[in-house]
Amino acid sequence: MATSAVTHLPASFYQPFLSQISKLRKPSPIRGLYPLENKPGVISLLAGKPNSAMFPITSLNFTVAPTTAPEYAQSIATGTPLPQGQNKPIEVTGADLQAGLQYGATAGLPRLLEWLHGLQEKSHGRSKGEGWRISVGAGSQDLIYKAVNALLNPGDTILVESPVYAGVIPMFQTLKCEQVEVPTDASGIRSQDLRTIFSSWPSDKPKPKVLYTVPYGCNPTGMTAAEDRRREVIELSREHNFLILEDDPYFYLYFGDAPRPPSYFHLEKVIPSQDGSPNVGRVLRFDSFSKIVSAGMRMGFVSGPATLLDAIDLHTGTANLQSSSLVQSILLALVESWGYDGFDAHIRSVSAFYRAKRDVFQAAMQENMEGLAEWTAPEAGMFFWFKLLLKPTTGAAADEDEDEGDSSDLVRTKAYENGVLALPGTVFLPNGRKTAYVRASFSLLDEDDVREALKRLREVVKQERGEA
Repeated sequence: MATSAVTHLPASFYQPFLSQISKLRKPSPIRGLYPLENKPGVISLLAGKPNSAMFPITSLNFTVAPTTAPEYAQSIATGTPLPQGQNKPIEVTGADLQAGLQYGATAGLPRLLEWLHGLQEKSHGRSKGEGWRISVGAGSQDLIYKAVNALLNPGDTILVESPVYAGVIPMFQTLKCEQVEVPTDASGIRSQDLRTIFSSWPSDKPKPKVLYTVPYGCNPTGMTAAEDRRREVIELSREHNFLILEDDPYFYLYFGDAPRPPSYFHLEKVIPSQDGSPNVGRVLRFDSFSKIVSAGMRMGFVSGPATLLDAIDLHTGTANLQSSSLVQSILLALVESWGYDGFDAHIRSVSAFYRAKRDVFQAAMQENMEGLAEWTAPEAGMFFWFKLLLKPTTGAAADEDEDEGDSSDLVRTKAYENGVLALPGTVFLPNGRKTAYVRASFSLLDEDDVREALKRLREVVKQERGEA
């Protein structure tokens, strides 16, 4: 794929995008001076750091499954542990442990940031010197929350794909944002609908300055956005001057048969701008280690324009100072022991594992829900999104405008009373409207539990349709 010359937007471009509260934030008078301690010969009386001699932890040891071994994928697919001797020991000691036990830079440990820059170059073709950098956070949710507050004022309008990850809806509601829904389908965000939204936008109303999207294995729909739609979204972001919040915790959980589509972070670099203006700097990308290493570690990172990351870091500096140095040190020891090749091997095993889980759920759906629900099998992530056919048709097909029913009471009450728990689709719709859709996660259950859960759901749906 040919690339154009990379030119990035200047820092001044982002001033209209920053919220009023973000503009009012000032750097910490202490943490802002931390880098000055690194000058050779300086004797620092600056920081109130505890003396590490009083830290009782002298070493950390853990073991890692051998991700490059053929037995590894088999063991996680079957749930059988590997023999203990095959696990690789890792130790965190010395300067690395001291850095993990002490206060650190707001953006993250320098060596971890360097490794993550290399990962983004391998995964998305983005190099240093293109106006972007990385900050780590306590999970990507932490960073998304801070980005939303850095960009949106109370009452602002925001574009959100719909259905949307339920975890961000309260962020927008708290700011009393008007959430403009951009429909999605099995091929992801419907970019032509987004174009229509802008073509009919009132001339006297400010256009939205942010679009939120989960492009791979979306929670809740499981959809993965097609490349042609992503390209059109990039073009629309330039034409109508908005930023793209690319929330991508399932990027490495892609298991589709076709090659994985390129990310927005990659595409903004390779798609030339029509008028010759700078072509990168509109994507703020959020990655997470929760789905591929550990959810409890609470470790994610954001990649994007330095000006926007500076605003996020200012929020971190006043809210929680930094993400855990100790967790960063553990993660750094892990990824450095793997190297990029070992990381890739681990990711291949993870995606193969979730593909097998998807296949089990798909087979159980066909066995139990055929004729009672409609769905498209996901190509990434850990969710099935299906529409319950709550009203059986008789004779001619039902009118397309007929009310399809609402899954909410059936899922929350009747299905639960019958021993199965899922989420009604309404919780993923910004306006909370009724819907016949349901979200089910296939990440944890074994085959017997999946089949039993869907058997129980089948019984409830048939009762609802009067077919019991």
